Amino acid sequence: MTFVVGENCIRCKHTDCVEVCPVDCFYEGPNFLVIHPDECIDCALCEPECPVDAIYAEDELPDDQQQFLDLNADLAEKWPNITEKKDPLPDAEEWTDAKDKLQYLER
Repeated sequence: MTFVVGENCIRCKHTDCVEVCPVDCFYEGPNFLVIHPDECIDCALCEPECPVDAIYAEDELPDDQQQFLDLNADLAEKWPNITEKKDPLPDAEEWTDAKDKLQYLER
C-alpha cells in the first residue's frame, strides 16, 4: 500500500510532509506534490503533517479522487525529488478550501 497526495494540495503545496518522510518519496511539481508509490513504505508519518488534509492512505482515498493514485505514480517519474521543507505557495491560504482544483494542476 502507498499514501497518495490528493486534490487539496493543488495550488497550496505545503511541504511539512516532506520533512518527516524517512525515505524521501515526495516529488515536486510547480504547484503540487506527489508520492512515489514504489518508494513509499507506508509509515503514515506524512498524513498528519499535512495542514490541508491532502494525504490519504491508498485504501482510504475518496472515490472522487481515485485518479490521483495514477497521477501520483505518473508525475513522480517526471518531477524532481524534494527532501526539505519549503514555504507554501504565496496564495496557499486562498486555495485551502477551494473545490475542483484538478483543472489548475500544472505539470
